[in-house]
Amino acid sequence: MNVYKISGRIGQGAHGIVMKAINVKTNREVALKRINYRRPSELVPMHVFREILCLKLVDHHFVVELLDVFTHSLGCVLVFDFMPSGLAEMIQDDEFELGEAEIKSYMLMLLSGISHIHSMHIMHRDLKPANLLIDKYGILKIADFGLGRLYHHNQTVVYSHQVATRWYRAPELLYSARHYDKGVDLWAVGCIFAEMLTRTPLFPGENDIEQLALVLYTLGTPTETTWPGLSSLPDYNKIVFPESPGIPFPELLPDSDFEIVDLISQFLCYDSSKRPTAIEAMHNAYFFKKPTPCPLCNMPKPKADHRRQLANKPSFLNVDSSMEEIFQDLNELISYELSSSSSQSSDLSFSRSQTGQAGFTACNDVHLDTFNLYFLHYLDTTLNVKIVLEL
Repeated sequence: MNVYKISGRIGQGAHGIVMKAINVKTNREVALKRINYRRPSELVPMHVFREILCLKLVDHHFVVELLDVFTHSLGCVLVFDFMPSGLAEMIQDDEFELGEAEIKSYMLMLLSGISHIHSMHIMHRDLKPANLLIDKYGILKIADFGLGRLYHHNQTVVYSHQVATRWYRAPELLYSARHYDKGVDLWAVGCIFAEMLTRTPLFPGENDIEQLALVLYTLGTPTETTWPGLSSLPDYNKIVFPESPGIPFPELLPDSDFEIVDLISQFLCYDSSKRPTAIEAMHNAYFFKKPTPCPLCNMPKPKADHRRQLANKPSFLNVDSSMEEIFQDLNELISYELSSSSSQSSDLSFSRSQTGQAGFTACNDVHLDTFNLYFLHYLDTTLNVKIVLEL
């Protein structure tokens, strides 16, 4: 621990505290994730072991790198590069441009990282904007593998359904499925995609029942035809919801092009086997029409104190009128009373800038230039996607 000098606090999660520090030997800024054990005699908890294992297995440009691990007092500390912000903060901060070009770049980074994670037979199981960090160059990196798990194609393997943050939890998990696969991550990707477009969560349920009610109301009542195996899910018969025709995606995502609506609807499919893989999604026509992905040298770059600056700004809960109607109708939709939802809101503006540079553009900065070439090489060699580099 003497190698690191604490310089501030970043935040606190379910399992520990994250501090900002400096490596006194290298002068490198790092983030220290301290995880306390519940009991002094406890061995390394399973979730910590899994997080370390997943991070050691995954080596990718769009995944955080585990720099060091050491024990400290009644716990252990994981050391990562310091990230000044995250996608959640970038969505909240209206000073940052989040036009279609920027969203495409974030999505490509996310899908590229997820593709690699899944290729290593790992499910993340907690994808959400808060776990997608942004470094000082504007690069998105997938973080927090505390719920990560090696998965098997053998459907007899039983997993916990108590995973994923509620707003990004796949419907099979809401029905307490114990057999599932990487599709739970792809559902979360669809929710994150929609949230970047509207700058508000798509399914902001206040509890698990309300979450399921909101999903079913929005996407329509599923059947065995649209969702094979639905009736065999553990909690399927525990609660009955009135029939819902669903809300058309063009109404959920106003002013969005067909390609956007089509891709999100594929991610948010009840049948997990029909959700596109990360690689399949990267081939979607959405990424090849103008505006093309924003070059990294033009991506928003958060300052070192971005989180503190954002915390000092007044915050507003953005919920559009159609979402308010859904919350108002929830008690009528569910066969018994739910806890009241806190949907006090201001009007949501869906206006999005359509500006963005076409194509990947070479940067003057050597590091960023190298990154762009790396990213293009990945697309070319791994996905057989041809993109012209504009000089």
